[in-house]
Amino acid sequence: MTDIVANPIAANTGFHRTEAAEKRLRRRYAAEQRFKIYGIIAITLAIGMLVLLLFTILRNGVTAFQQTAIQLEVTLDPAVIDPKGTGNPADWDRAAFQDLVHDALYKEFPDVSRGDRRELRRMISPVAGVFLGNQVLKDPSMLGQTVSVWLPASDPINQIVKGRIDRELPEANRPVSDQQLAWLDQLRERGDSKTIFNSTFFTASDSNYPELAGLWGSVVGSIFTLAVTLVLALPIGVAAAVYLEEFAPKNKFTDLIEVNINNLAAVPSIVFGLLGLAVFLNFFGMPRSAPLVGGMVIALMSLPTIIIASRAALKAVPPSIREAALGMGASKLQTVWHHVLPLAMPGILTGTIIAMAQALGETAPLLMIGMNAFVTAPPTGLLSSSSVLPVQIYIWADAPERGFVELTSAAIMILLIFLITMNGIAIYLRKKFERRW
Repeated sequence: MTDIVANPIAANTGFHRTEAAEKRLRRRYAAEQRFKIYGIIAITLAIGMLVLLLFTILRNGVTAFQQTAIQLEVTLDPAVIDPKGTGNPADWDRAAFQDLVHDALYKEFPDVSRGDRRELRRMISPVAGVFLGNQVLKDPSMLGQTVSVWLPASDPINQIVKGRIDRELPEANRPVSDQQLAWLDQLRERGDSKTIFNSTFFTASDSNYPELAGLWGSVVGSIFTLAVTLVLALPIGVAAAVYLEEFAPKNKFTDLIEVNINNLAAVPSIVFGLLGLAVFLNFFGMPRSAPLVGGMVIALMSLPTIIIASRAALKAVPPSIREAALGMGASKLQTVWHHVLPLAMPGILTGTIIAMAQALGETAPLLMIGMNAFVTAPPTGLLSSSSVLPVQIYIWADAPERGFVELTSAAIMILLIFLITMNGIAIYLRKKFERRW
């Protein structure tokens, strides 16, 4: 007993080497090992779900960048296209182009009876005449000639060629008849049917027909909306952050403001949409579905994120910078404007880009102010009717035609590319201008 008291370290070591202590130690190590395994399993499941999601989107969307086309010899009769004979494209009969397409299709299959011609017409897109008319508008010298043109096939034929519809299904279970499959095989044997790049997806706006639908209108609308958001949210957010961090007195009122800003950052985005609907549309009477209104609503939603990020960037500037500037005789405003703000700008820009990336993917607040309108042309200004990328995805996802399934996935791919690019720019700016004090 005397030896144990005289040597407490040895006594303590002996205590921790008891059988009970060894059991506790083994249980602790086992618990740590299980925790590591749980973490690895969780990360693996998360990565697996992400890979599955991306694979599904890629598998469904990659075929949207291709379109099945049929080659036809079309006779562009001026008497049919320009019945008034004015030579002015504004006086052309646009519906006549589709009739000319059907006539060319009949010539490809002269043995088809009149009763089967309706079935034959369903091989070609019902808006193929629009594509033909656009080509003639670009080159009016085509009038009066017989030209060989590639025109889009109908959506069912397009889906059959891409393998989206199993041609081995019974005829009653697919939208393409056996006779149409035979005609398609004849066209492919003659080389009059092939898969081409779907440039319309990048150059056109929304349409009821998948082969005529594109993203350009919603991309322009997103650019206008984000431009309004940036112009409003960035200066207001930075000014508010500078005031709260550098100039505002520390009292209960400023504490209340800070708490509300942090709470607003967690408010569901649809609440901002309801605010925009009540204030901008109902009270001020601003136009629905306009990029100006959408940008104002998104700016309100982005302000808390920009203010919080800007304040964090300002706090990261060492107090010695302020003290040195003040010691040299600079005023408080000069210190902030010439020294603190430039050093905090990389962090401010990073937070702003992240806020803009979040704004680009917002749908709910824009739906509340009517930006889900059917817009067939790109907006020409901030007050024009417009849509945006996430809303366009929402509209296409609700469309019944099979072709819109792949268009939806392709649009999601484009949106993800924009988001990844914006986040990549934010990471680049943070790494490039990051200072270690």
